[in-house]
This record gives sequence, C-alpha cells and structure tokens, in this order.
Amino acid sequence: MSTELDFIPPAKPIIGTEEREAVDRVLASGMVAQGPEVAAFEQEFSTALVGGREVVAVNSGTSGQHLGMLALGLKPGDEVIVPSFTFAATANSVAVSGGVPVFVDVDPETFAVDPAAVEAAITERTVGIQPVHLYGHPAPMDALVEIAQRHGLWLFEDAAQAHGATWNGAQVGTFGDAVMYSLYPTKNMTSGEGGMVGCATSETARQVRLLRNQGMEKQYANEVAGYNNRMTDIHAAIGRVQLGKLAGWTATRQQNAAFFDAHLEGVLTPVVRAAASHVYHQYTVRIEGATATERDAFATALREEHKVGCGVYYPTPVHRLETFEVDLDLPVTEMLAREVLSLPVHPSITDQDRERIVAAVNAVAKAGA
Repeated sequence: MSTELDFIPPAKPIIGTEEREAVDRVLASGMVAQGPEVAAFEQEFSTALVGGREVVAVNSGTSGQHLGMLALGLKPGDEVIVPSFTFAATANSVAVSGGVPVFVDVDPETFAVDPAAVEAAITERTVGIQPVHLYGHPAPMDALVEIAQRHGLWLFEDAAQAHGATWNGAQVGTFGDAVMYSLYPTKNMTSGEGGMVGCATSETARQVRLLRNQGMEKQYANEVAGYNNRMTDIHAAIGRVQLGKLAGWTATRQQNAAFFDAHLEGVLTPVVRAAASHVYHQYTVRIEGATATERDAFATALREEHKVGCGVYYPTPVHRLETFEVDLDLPVTEMLAREVLSLPVHPSITDQDRERIVAAVNAVAKAGA
C-alpha cells in the first residue's frame, strides 16, 4: 500500500474543548490541589460505574491498587492470587504492599483468570484474589465470588481497562471488596493521570482516604503512616468531562469491534462470553500457532506496509519478568504472550480506517498462510 497513507495509531486520547475549558475553570478558581472537583468526580464516578459504592480518587491506577491492598489488610508474607497474563502493575501492587503474588493461568479465549487455577493455588497463606478484567472483558466473577467466599478470601478487582463492563448485568467493580480503575491517557476515559478505588465498605474507603493523604483526614491529625497519592482538582475536572462522554465512546468501541468480528480473516477474533458486556479497551486477536517472532513480523508488516498501528499486550508473562522470575508452567499464558496482537478500536478511527485495518490484517494473514 502507499506510504502516503496516514498512520492509524493503536490508541489515541481524546482531549477536546470541554476538557480544556474545565482545566481553565479550575486554574481560575485558584483551587488546584485536591478539592471540590475531586469530591464531585468521586460522587459522579460512583453513581455511573460502581453502583453507588464509595469511591476514592488517587493519582494513578497503580496507587489505587497499592492503597487498596493495604486498606484490605495485606500484611508481609500474605499471598494474593493474580494472573500472569496482565500488566506488571497487577503483581507489583501486591509486592510493594508486602505481599507475595501467586501467579496462575488464564482462559485462552477471554484472557481472564481461570477459576480452576485460582482454586488450585490457594494455600493457608492466601488472603485474597486479584482478577483482571483484561482488555475490557470481565473475569468470571460469579465463580470467583463463590471461591472467595468459600475460602474466606477478599476479592480486589483490577478494572484498569474495563470502565462500564458488566457481568450478568452487574457492573464490574461491584462484586469484590474493592476495585481499581485506571485513568491513564490511553484508557477508555482519562483524567490525564489518575485512578479510582471503589470500596464495598465505608471502613475500607476511609483507610484508602487516610493512606492517600499522609494518613490524615483532618490537617495534622495523622492517624496512620500514609502517602501522598492525591488527585488534583485539575485532573478531576478533566475526568468529570470524560465520564460524561464514556457511554458514547464505549458504544463506538463496540461498533468498531463488531465490524472487525464480521470482516477479519486469518486471525482468531475476541470471544465474548454470554454473561459479559465487553468494552474493548483493546481489540485483541490471536495469530494462532505463531511464534513470538512470527507475531512480531505480522505486527511489523501492519505498521510499515499498511500504516496500521498495533500493540502487543503483553509480550512477557509477569512471572517471567526480572522482578519476579518464578519458575512456573503456565502454558496458556505462554501461548498468549506469543500470539496476541491488539488492533486500533478507539473511538477516533473512522469508517475508512476500519476498512483499512481489515484489509491490512487480512492481507498480512493471507501472505503468511
């Protein structure tokens, strides 16, 4: 194809006039640190996405995971079961909180943690489970809730990529003891940078609030040793605008995904369980049977020959990263790390872009057949 084609980026934050005006409003107010915008954002986010549970705004999704783990009572040596096929922050949040991440395998079709693998990994040191709603597809929460309740474990949902996703009609983030949402620029909505922690109880929420603000709710009345993980009013103002646009953007993502489902050839398209509403943070296909080298060559052809951006999330299983280096046999995770490739699905792609993406993927797949 012609090199004169515009490059289609794999992700594209959408920051418009309304977001800029919201920032200007906050700057003009003189209240730029954590203040009324953060409080309003927390309330609106709670109503829209977390079924009315208490929500605490923080400066990143990773901070939200860290503080949430501590608020749930994680102690040094405690084990938390996590999937290895995810971003490193999922396991990092356990480790930096003093716990031990126990890595398990995932479902090859939905990429979500396998309940049978979770059950098999439980020991006397296990205190919690951290399922990931990866790429925007919910983990099988009914099965995980049953396991957690039967073994007396807490559930901390990693919904960094799943704003608005549902399982059996219930919003993700309403099943567990806590949930984390990321508001990084490339997520389904952004605050520029930030995160949200939804909590099942007021006590958990209070602990997160204390921990985000040097251990105090009232100035100089420090109750615990805390951190500075606050969200600013500038970021909250952006997030409030984006929250109002999320439903429309999600519908566009789903429409783009449906088009790809219907027209892509030569790759395995995402599976969506009957109980799930997928919000397509990523549209992730599999190059079935590929080696990592073959998958990477497929991606290079898309980028260089067809000007179609794409990403590999994630090329190295977390348990094999230098920070952990755990000797485990997780065959599905290893297979997915070789085969997955994520295509542009964001709301900024046009109908013409969709056609180009399909044509490019089908051509590269056919050439490699």
